[in-house]
Amino acid sequence: MDQEYERRLLRQINHQNLPSKACLTKVRSRESLGAACSPVSVKSGDRFIPTRAGSNWSINFHYANENCRSPSQNYKAKDAGSDSGKDAVAYAALLRNELLGAGIDSVPDPHGDDRRHAVLTQDSRGLFRYTVHTKRVPFDSDNEVSPYSLSPLSNKSHKLLRSPRKPARKISKIPFKVLDAPELQDDFYLNLVDWSAGNLLSVGLGACVYLWSACTSQVTRLCDLSVDGDSVTSVCWNERGSLVSVGTHKGYVQIWDAAGGRKLTSLEGHSARVGALAWNGEQLSSGSRDRVILQRDVRTPPSAERRLQGHRQEVCGLKWSPDHQHLASGGNDNKLLVWNSSSLLPVQQYSDHLAAVKAIAWSPHQHGLLASGGGTADRCLRFWNTLTGQALQSTDTGSQVCNLAWSKHANELVSTHGYSQNQILVWKYPSLTQVAKLTGHSYRVLYLAVSPDGEAIVTGAGDETLRFWNVFSKTRCTKESKSVLNLFTRIR
Repeated sequence: MDQEYERRLLRQINHQNLPSKACLTKVRSRESLGAACSPVSVKSGDRFIPTRAGSNWSINFHYANENCRSPSQNYKAKDAGSDSGKDAVAYAALLRNELLGAGIDSVPDPHGDDRRHAVLTQDSRGLFRYTVHTKRVPFDSDNEVSPYSLSPLSNKSHKLLRSPRKPARKISKIPFKVLDAPELQDDFYLNLVDWSAGNLLSVGLGACVYLWSACTSQVTRLCDLSVDGDSVTSVCWNERGSLVSVGTHKGYVQIWDAAGGRKLTSLEGHSARVGALAWNGEQLSSGSRDRVILQRDVRTPPSAERRLQGHRQEVCGLKWSPDHQHLASGGNDNKLLVWNSSSLLPVQQYSDHLAAVKAIAWSPHQHGLLASGGGTADRCLRFWNTLTGQALQSTDTGSQVCNLAWSKHANELVSTHGYSQNQILVWKYPSLTQVAKLTGHSYRVLYLAVSPDGEAIVTGAGDETLRFWNVFSKTRCTKESKSVLNLFTRIR
């Protein structure tokens, strides 16, 4: 080796070893090696000693677990209510117990909103802890593992694995009943299916309205408008389930007594088809293609009516709030309007949707919470606080939103969709995670109604079928066994 090259190499090595000598002198003065050298930002060859003094291991571990998937994967790919989802949650809790000493002794709810809060509020602890147990608990205690156990897991982890797990909620992917519905129109702006408090389903097929009893499966024809050259464009039951209102293509609103099978009255006032109806006690609201909403009391003469004018195109959605104080209306002008019971002008107007607003639903759990869905060009579910007029959350569903309905038992809602996926989605609010996705209709799922007990839904589509699903059911097994006998029935 060249002597000059060897001399330069030795000089460079001696220069690089200077920080190490400084560290050794500090070690001799009773300073730790890691504490003295870690903060020094001087290169020391190929060795790198990271500084972890300020790290919060529990938070880092939690966020690494949370952020390993994209939001779209969190939202679509995995159902947290499934067995695999719960196993993943249990495994993550077990790792936190063994690595971080989290002390978790029960499997957290995958759908719970307090999981992140629970982890963040834990005490900040080091990764390695050395403790001496001075007090021993008898091995037969519930909180202690046998001293002769060969398991490497801690007591908390054993309790975690022994903790009872909630049974996974399983929503059947197939309908428990299918009815043929010939001449059920494939028209986005109509509302042709409704379920009464008396467990009667009313369906508008062509020029006729049929009633189907969910108790006896008996089908009766209520009315036939073909005599007058008219057709059915909407149906709606009153709250008691005794009267059914029928909107027609010529702009009439007929009131029928379901038990007696007779027409009580026929209301005029609209100059075009009536596609939306909504009852509020003894008052009936009707929305039409003539852009007008009429409110009438069926106990008073037809002349006593209120005309609400705010939409610039056809009114296709109407829903009264659970407290009977506010009416929400949606139109083909992409507007969502909120009216009170006294003013002739809308008290609130929302213009965020980019397509027709037919899907409207008031939450029965939170006062003033309103949900709405837009058509093909919008595809979004949006939530509104009508008490303050503020927009809350929104999510892109990926397809046309045709109908919305809230569960009576839980903070969940179901939406039906058209172009392009024709699916039925169950959502958990406010996390807006998908609980279930149901398919089966070959056309747009334009019609939706909820059973009076709030456990089942019926959907209708242009494929001329009505399908019954146990979505919010608590007594799913009993109901399915009862409905297996008469699976297919044709409405005549």
